[in-house]
Amino acid sequence: MCPFLETLVAKTSNGLSCEGIENYIPGKAYTLISNHRDIVLDASFLNLCLVRNGLPTCEVAIGNNLLIYPWINDLVRVNGSFIVKRNTGMREALTAARTLSAYIHHAINDKGKSVWIAHREGRAKDSNDRTQESLIKMLGLEGEDDSFIRHIKEVNLMPVAISYEFDPNDYLKAREFLLKKRDPEFKKSQRDDLFSMETGLLQNKGRIHFALTDPLDNLIDARFSDNADRAEVVPAICEMIDNAIHSHYKLFPINYIAYDVLAGKKAFADQYTKEDVESVNSYLDSQLAKVDIEDLTDEEYGYMKRMMLTMYANPLRNKLNI
Repeated sequence: MCPFLETLVAKTSNGLSCEGIENYIPGKAYTLISNHRDIVLDASFLNLCLVRNGLPTCEVAIGNNLLIYPWINDLVRVNGSFIVKRNTGMREALTAARTLSAYIHHAINDKGKSVWIAHREGRAKDSNDRTQESLIKMLGLEGEDDSFIRHIKEVNLMPVAISYEFDPNDYLKAREFLLKKRDPEFKKSQRDDLFSMETGLLQNKGRIHFALTDPLDNLIDARFSDNADRAEVVPAICEMIDNAIHSHYKLFPINYIAYDVLAGKKAFADQYTKEDVESVNSYLDSQLAKVDIEDLTDEEYGYMKRMMLTMYANPLRNKLNI
């Protein structure tokens, strides 16, 4: 897949960069846990970064809700993916979580193979990246003894911050926000998911940046003993992951401009130019022009534009709040 991915980088972006690769020690396996921007490319571009640096690729956790067609199922499996079961009943969910946890522990500790998993189920539509506690609970279900802390440390958590200058799906997310505002029961179709995958693959992403941060074991050791209470540990580890992702998120002019527009001031005017503002306004208008909703009012158009601005402002807001 690497030649194909290099072609995607060349044709749909202004370059893919990676920092912190020195944190990834050859011969050691990690759970690379990241914020989630693109259904297909987050893990694919991460693996490309690893290959560029002479490191083995990681296995990829992918939700079964995305296996819309048999060819997608085949493609992800031959590229080292394992399936995360979603939308199960309560009893089945616990069994699925134990199975998933056991496999991740097996991949890292027995196979010596790193894995990638998003820090939450699905993408954060507003780019307000927050780790789900259920994910950390899942990772601690399996292990060699009864210590939750040791179970977590066995999978070598390494947060990864993924930054796309432009999100090709931003207008589709704004459209979804509006349709849910019109009808709280609105749900995307499989066709919507497939179109999102296609759009993310083929449309402009601007600059793309990955940051591999320090593994969390030292932070965990400094804060908790091996017999620490799970109820205290889980939210603390979520906070560690969030802080690592927010602090290493690479900001672009559009992030600063969106923040200033929503705040009604120019607190970060030194981070962009007049030409940047014109370019961003043109970009937002051109993206919103793609929205295919009948009887769209000016108020609804303004709502979608605010939601798009919010998507781009939130990474800066989160960095400011660390």
